[in-house]
Amino acid sequence: MAAYSARGVHGQVVQSLGARIVGGGMSEGDILDVRALGEELDVSLTVMRESLKVLAGKGLIDARQKRGTFVRERRYWNLLDADVIRWRVEGGAGEQLMRDLADVRSIVEPAAAHRAALHRSDADLDALEAALAAMGRARSASADAADADAAFHRALLAATGNEMLARMDLLLTPGLRERDRLVHSHASVDDPVPSHRAVLDAVRDGDAARAELAMLDLLAKAARDLDRLGAAADDPSPARSPRRTAG
Repeated sequence: MAAYSARGVHGQVVQSLGARIVGGGMSEGDILDVRALGEELDVSLTVMRESLKVLAGKGLIDARQKRGTFVRERRYWNLLDADVIRWRVEGGAGEQLMRDLADVRSIVEPAAAHRAALHRSDADLDALEAALAAMGRARSASADAADADAAFHRALLAATGNEMLARMDLLLTPGLRERDRLVHSHASVDDPVPSHRAVLDAVRDGDAARAELAMLDLLAKAARDLDRLGAAADDPSPARSPRRTAG
């Protein structure tokens, strides 16, 4: 059961119910019969209660006196939570979610690259270089590739010298990981290292305008990868072996 399978029965219940809610198997306002769900999933009420606390923390459910436990309206869901993102992808909303992420990145990351070129430290450059080296070593579609990609973008945000911008990694990283998983699995795309290298070189040179343009080019390439993903989904022919993607 994906990431939660390693966390035992409690995690499996969270996975099962979370995916059901986010995927539309339960509608907003639906009342959860906790006892019946426990019997269905073959777990104790104690496990159910602890699992429901996790889902409540993600904004998916709530409990009120005289009403019981119910599915909350979507506007209360923590859409930036890594599990909620994954459940949305599993429920078929992956492409739209990735396009929403691309919009956010187009606003944040070119400006971050511009600022990083002006404020980066030697330690920031070392972190970017290390992430790029890890990206070059990683196998396509591997967890290491996703980790290296996320590390590069996290280091770039940190290089801005702005603590609030640096914390934008909490918003971007979960989506980036799902994006990597989706694109690596379905699209034949080019080596991501050159596009990331162009950003790093401009940041290293302190050339803010060039860094911003390099990030815009990287994001344009990422958008083309998503277009290939959509085309592959519509193409009934056998999929090609995936290659790495810019992220």
